Amino acid sequence: MLLIKNVEVFSPKSLGKNNILISFDKIVYLSSEINLPTKNFPEIQIVDGSGLIAVPGLIDLHVHITGGGGEGGFATRTPELNLTDFTLSGVTTCIGLLGTDGSTRSMGNLLAKARGLEEEGLSTLCWTGCYQMPTRTITDSARTDIIFVDKIIGVGEIAISDHRDSHPSDYDLIHLASEARVGGMIAGKCGILHIHVGDGKNGLTPVFDIASESEIPFENLLPTHVNRNSLVYKQSVEYAKSGGFVDITTGIKPGGDDAVSASEVYKTMLNEGISPYNITMSSDAGGSMPIFDENGKLLKITTELPSANLDIIKECVSDRDLSIEEALIPLTSSPAKLLKLNNKGIIGEGYDADLILMDNKFKIHTVLCKGRIMVNNYKPVVYGNFENRTSQNING
Repeated sequence: MLLIKNVEVFSPKSLGKNNILISFDKIVYLSSEINLPTKNFPEIQIVDGSGLIAVPGLIDLHVHITGGGGEGGFATRTPELNLTDFTLSGVTTCIGLLGTDGSTRSMGNLLAKARGLEEEGLSTLCWTGCYQMPTRTITDSARTDIIFVDKIIGVGEIAISDHRDSHPSDYDLIHLASEARVGGMIAGKCGILHIHVGDGKNGLTPVFDIASESEIPFENLLPTHVNRNSLVYKQSVEYAKSGGFVDITTGIKPGGDDAVSASEVYKTMLNEGISPYNITMSSDAGGSMPIFDENGKLLKITTELPSANLDIIKECVSDRDLSIEEALIPLTSSPAKLLKLNNKGIIGEGYDADLILMDNKFKIHTVLCKGRIMVNNYKPVVYGNFENRTSQNING
């Protein structure tokens, strides 16, 4: 058992100063006063939360855990992510996926990596598929993957409006969305078609077409990278205003390529009256961040880490004048609700003990994954099997 005392709790809703009692992997009691006979129960670990805030562990629904890239040749394949890449960034749940490359990287590789991270302490799930159509799967179909593979919750990331995609027709996308939906219905999972939106001239138009030309509900469609340029940004606002769900990429940084800050897009959507529960955020960590010229020639390639999520939370509060609750929702309770992660995303009794303790500068002091302390006093205390343990800390 573990007791966190005198900590300011954001569930993400502000709950004031509280004490949080954890037993094994669950939050069992949340109260302004908890009096336990600790002298008679020395096995209860006490954590002093004075001066800290407690928030739910972050849910990153779009992570290339096995790496991505390769658009510039084999030497540009990005590396796999390690356990502390997540824990030092406050991510306690991640959903892994493939991307451009579904050939040198496989669904089997993705699933094995997800299971490895789970064994090391992280909560993990997967999307089945990659950019290509027909897409890559474990079994004979995406529907069957969702039904029979425990970690697979939906299909992604299928690419549209991108010179790297397979130019899927509206019928192709509707069929795959239907496969995802029915698989999710049978298995009790979210059954979402998670769609990569590129820089192409059509932008989000294929997603609007799915919504208008089929019976697929909005909650089974989740386009991502909607802040990649001003066209997609404007389309995504209209799509969300009509009832759609959108995923903003925290790893996309504004610059000369017409990208828009994740915090700016989020603030605009809130100002437009869009519910924060129609908005999620994710990092795109581990994937490549390629920059192409107008002829499709690769100019530059970089990668991102899950720490981009925390950067945007800070930016939402400090630069966009949003409340801590508003800043947290797209990375905690909103993805938990949309993805049907019923025990995640909220600090409350009966929920998984996935918690972050942060100081007043939003630096991560402590991270708990399912009740296990992974980061303590700004440093990791649990590492992946093959990580360098000599130089890591929360301050880089």
